[in-house]
Amino acid sequence: MSEPRTFRDEPVSFVRRSGRMSEAQERAFEELAPHYLLDVPRDVAWTSVHPEARLDPASEYGREAPLIVEVGSGQGHAIVHAASSRPDDDFLAVEVFRAGLARTMLDADKAGARNLRLVEANAPEVLSSYLPAGAASEVWIFFPDPWHKKRHTKRRLVRPGFPQTAARALAVGGMLRLATDWEDYALQMREVLDEAPEFERAFEGEWAERFDGRVMTAFERKGIAKGRDIRDLAYRRVQ
Repeated sequence: MSEPRTFRDEPVSFVRRSGRMSEAQERAFEELAPHYLLDVPRDVAWTSVHPEARLDPASEYGREAPLIVEVGSGQGHAIVHAASSRPDDDFLAVEVFRAGLARTMLDADKAGARNLRLVEANAPEVLSSYLPAGAASEVWIFFPDPWHKKRHTKRRLVRPGFPQTAARALAVGGMLRLATDWEDYALQMREVLDEAPEFERAFEGEWAERFDGRVMTAFERKGIAKGRDIRDLAYRRVQ
């Protein structure tokens, strides 16, 4: 019998960091996680998803509604704002950093965003197996880690192979929305998605208009302050 695997087959787009949680963050996990944080069966790593694990959105959210998934939700500013202002839609935040998850739960509770759930997991595993096929009406990827050093670009989330993963989770006609403040990553995203038969451009010209559903965050302001242009992309899932 072969030995069990201890590492993933593909590089992940993050480096797991741990730090001391504040009292408020600890309280978020103790008091708010039962409602907001999904309990995901694991595979080979703490942020992995067991290949047989499946989310039942109707059961989890208590209804059938459009599901919007944000990959790399960070501190949760964008998705909490969206969830609290769009009560008829359901939202799923995918994040691996516990401090960000805690902040998201605290802000969601304060805003009364009960239509939001969080999953602490590697995003490609969520998209490729945990979500039912075609479950998402939109997938958002806003300001993913650019891994700007040349030797690290293989870690970028949006690389060859990723469109097929995202397409599986999206319903036909669903939208994949992206934004970055790194020009070379924006160019890579556009090249990879333009070549994907599962998607078609949902914009004209070089770049998409700024998605009006994306709230301005401190992260975006920081990029602008450093003189970096924000570039949006939008692609529609096709048959």
